[in-house]
This record gives sequence, C-alpha cells and structure tokens, in this order.
Amino acid sequence: MGNDEAVTVASQGPTRRRAQGGRQRASHSLDAVVTEAVALLDEAGEPALTFRALAARLGTGVGSIYWYVSSKDELLDRASDHVLADVLTATAHVGSSADPLDDVRAVAVALFDAIAARPWLGSYFLNNAGFQPNGLMIYERLGQQVLRLDLTPRQLYQGVSAVLGFVVGVAADLGHDAEIAAAAPTLAEAADEWRALDPQTYPFLHAVAEEFSTHVDAELFRAGLDLLLDGLRQQVGRA
Repeated sequence: MGNDEAVTVASQGPTRRRAQGGRQRASHSLDAVVTEAVALLDEAGEPALTFRALAARLGTGVGSIYWYVSSKDELLDRASDHVLADVLTATAHVGSSADPLDDVRAVAVALFDAIAARPWLGSYFLNNAGFQPNGLMIYERLGQQVLRLDLTPRQLYQGVSAVLGFVVGVAADLGHDAEIAAAAPTLAEAADEWRALDPQTYPFLHAVAEEFSTHVDAELFRAGLDLLLDGLRQQVGRA
C-alpha cells in the first residue's frame, strides 16, 4: 500500500480509528494533523499535501496519520472545514439587519475572502458535508437570510445556489497561482491589445477597454454579487 493510499475503515466519523496491523498509534491530535495540513496547503497548494510530507512536519510516521483520517480526500475536507470556522466567526452577527440581503452579502463576502486567500479551498468547499460541519453551517446561515424573504422553496434553492456558485467560482478563479498571473499580460497591456482590434468586429471590447484596464477584482466581485442580489429581490412575491 502506498503512503497516500486510502485505508478502508468502517467509520468515517471524527473519532480516532483503531490501529490496524500493528500500525503506529497516533501521538498527535486530530487538530494538530489538520492544522499542519492547512499550513502545507497554504505554502504550496494541494499537490504538496502528501501523508509523507505531513508526517515529516509532525515528526512522526505516515501510519500515525491514518489513525485520524482514512484518505487524502478526507484530510482535504477536514482542512477546508478547519479554515471555514473563521468564516462562521466573521459572520456570527448576521441575521439582525433589517434587510435580509445585507446579511446575505455579508456571508457571501466573508466566504469570498476566505477562498480568494486560499485557492485550494474552493475545490473542496462542501465536497463532503459529513466532514464539513462548518461548511454546512455557512450554507445554512446563507440560506436562513434568504428564508426571511417571501420566496417559494424553488426560488430559495435557486437563489442561494446562484449566490454560492458565484462566490465560490469567482473567488477560486481570482485565487489562481501567482506564477500564472505573473506570466499573463498586465491589464493595461491587455486593454491596449483590445483597442488595436477592429472596432467594427469588436465594439464591446472597445467600449469597455478603459474600465477593464483599471478594474479591481474585489470590486468587480461585489458588483456582480449586487446584480445577483438585485435579481433575487425582484423575485420576492412572485410565485
């Protein structure tokens, strides 16, 4: 069995697994394992997170990692949930605004900031709700604000799904590897390339070239979020 190969276990819950085949008993806590996994992910992304690398950071054997998690996927799910706890803390105040969509915006922006800061997080948000109670609660918290509106169950689900999909997708895209961004043309260079195109063929690119060259990604995200929330507001009272 390879170092990162999953171990088949009967339980997928948060408790320790029983050591199998004389495997080394864990000498660390689940929290310590997950905390170091997050550190590895933050330093070099998902490819850097191997059980061998994690064991080296913890000063233990690979077998002890399997005492707490059965696979790399589970570890990634738990690492994601670990950092999502900060989003819950940052949005603990929501629910008291007179306008429910102000609270929706607060949750959405907090989640966006978390994923933009950690590109790996977007791929694993609510990948497995069984290992992500914090992620599930963020989904619930977002939904509870929309629930305050006069919407049908279908409108509720579609509205929350649209907002969540926009937040996760845009944040993950903006958080791409810095090396990729560094290799791309600057905004000003790209805008100049647009201006050099035939205006009859590309009238839209010519119309927005200046805005594109000076835009700020975070502001663009908030503008898109507001468009979504305005659309959600227009659904209120419509059966």
